Amino acid sequence: MGLGKTIWANPAQYLQRSEAEAPVLFFAPAALQAVARRFLAGFPGLVTYAVKANPDEEVIQNLAAAGIRGFDVASPEEIALIRRLVPDAALHYNNPVRSHREIAQAVALKVDSYSVDSGSELDKLAAQLPAGREISVRFKLPVSGATYDFGAKFGTTPEAAAALLRRVAALGHVPALTFHPGTQCTDPRAWAAYIHAAAGIAGAAGLRIARLNVGGGFPSHRRSAEAPGLETIFATIADSTTEAFGAEAPALVCEPGRGLVADAFTLAAQVKALRDDGTVFLTDGIYGALAEAPVMGLPDRIEVRRPDGRLRRGGPRPRDVFGPTCDSLDRLPGSVPLPADIEEGDHVLFHGMGAYSTVTNTRFNGFGGLMLANVLDLTGEV
Repeated sequence: MGLGKTIWANPAQYLQRSEAEAPVLFFAPAALQAVARRFLAGFPGLVTYAVKANPDEEVIQNLAAAGIRGFDVASPEEIALIRRLVPDAALHYNNPVRSHREIAQAVALKVDSYSVDSGSELDKLAAQLPAGREISVRFKLPVSGATYDFGAKFGTTPEAAAALLRRVAALGHVPALTFHPGTQCTDPRAWAAYIHAAAGIAGAAGLRIARLNVGGGFPSHRRSAEAPGLETIFATIADSTTEAFGAEAPALVCEPGRGLVADAFTLAAQVKALRDDGTVFLTDGIYGALAEAPVMGLPDRIEVRRPDGRLRRGGPRPRDVFGPTCDSLDRLPGSVPLPADIEEGDHVLFHGMGAYSTVTNTRFNGFGGLMLANVLDLTGEV
């Protein structure tokens, strides 16, 4: 990310001493490593980081330092990045749609695990993969409990998954299953339903699967009153696997992206204008680091700080909030509760912004440039 060498105590200290008008993304390596260790200690299997969520080198290096040795990669570029930064990592290429060229690149870079959700994609893999590679068949269920459903694009039915699983074994590859419960999934029962369905698929195929990838979807801390119950989800996954598979329980793997990286970052956008009616214009918006807001909604972990870094404490007032571009679509969803005493020059801080903020950032209208700062802690006063 091109982080500077200065390490600040917290965002408040940085804002007190800086006059930068560009939006600032604060990164706390200690927070990232703490979440990584939480996954490694609690999840009953291999933890692989979904690189797409935030592929910045500092993120990858800090995850590796915390002990992450598996990565979910979705393109040859991500594969090459991890091979350069963590050469001995286990790579799982779980984007189920690939060109022939992309498969050849993955084979050359020694990727040993792939996923498929259709016969045509399995044909592509079979034409190029050496025998004995792990191929996970991705299936989907009509399960609720997530912010949005990944099954709308990927995954096949349980019946078709059983047929694909038999083909994987017949081709001399290692049969496995994978699913994704949907992003920001807070209901452990979603994983339980999928795991029991996976056991049914394996039974219908007449096979013992080597591994079950329980996907991503692990929630980050978007709501002040709802810290994510990761340990409850981990326990549900472990218990459900034992219940569903018994003595033939497969090894488990997960691929968190947002759940690992989101809470290690905070975004600060400056108030560039405050209209007479109370409408707020910020230096960042949906064409920048807040691109997910129209789909995901905004987290309520928001605070406003004065130019000197001190916290605004005025009572909340619902406001219309726009980004800096000339496009009228550049508006944050709903009415955002911000302090009644907010002023131009203040900074609005959005916590939990480490996932899909840098990778979806555009330069529309010439906006979108992010200042990047390393901090010891994402909270605290000047």
